[in-house]
Parts: sequence; structure tokens; C-alpha cells
Amino acid sequence: MIIKIENLRLRTIVGIYDWEKKAKQDLIINVELQFDGRKASKSDCIDDTVDYKTMNKKIIDFVESGDFNLLERIAGGIANIAFENNAVTRAAVKVDKPGALRFADSVSITEIKERK
Repeated sequence: MIIKIENLRLRTIVGIYDWEKKAKQDLIINVELQFDGRKASKSDCIDDTVDYKTMNKKIIDFVESGDFNLLERIAGGIANIAFENNAVTRAAVKVDKPGALRFADSVSITEIKERK
């Protein structure tokens, strides 16, 4: 099964330039989590699945309380948060920074992490 958190809009300090360190900037985060949901589909119990509300809160706390130089650090950190849940077998995390480049809607980084 796949859980998607789509277009999570957060603000944080991100960038390498002094002017980027002075004010929070907008980010758009998309997370896709793969897991074996067969047990949850039978039990109908939250303990047998990935609790996306808890995952969302952890992501918000990580991003909004941080001070980052690179989008890569944010995407990697979110993937690590996803893998704190042993049920997650694969996480794909896309972090968009709207307005980062002139004439472009956004710049994004995608991190894909798989459990071996």
C-alpha cells in the first residue's frame, strides 16, 4: 500500500545566502510511503498501519523548527523520519522551493530511500 501526503505547505529558514537566513521561506513537501498494509486492511486497527497524522506532525516539527542550508538536508531528514516507522519499506520525498529561480515556478529535490 502507499500513503501520500501531498502539497504540505511549510515555512522554514533555508538557503546558503545571508539574505535567505533572515526570513522563513515557503516549501511544498510531498511524501509517498510504501508499506505492507495487509494486516491493517483486515484488522481495521491504527496500530497495524502507518499513522499518517503522527508522521505529518513529525515532518512539520522537523521542517519548521530547523535552519537549513540545503533542500537535500530537508528531504533526507524527512526520509529518515519515515524510516523511524519499521513498517515503511520505501519513502519518496519531494521538497519544492517555489520562486528559487527567476523564470521558474520552483526548484525541487527528490529523495528516495528503500529499506534493504
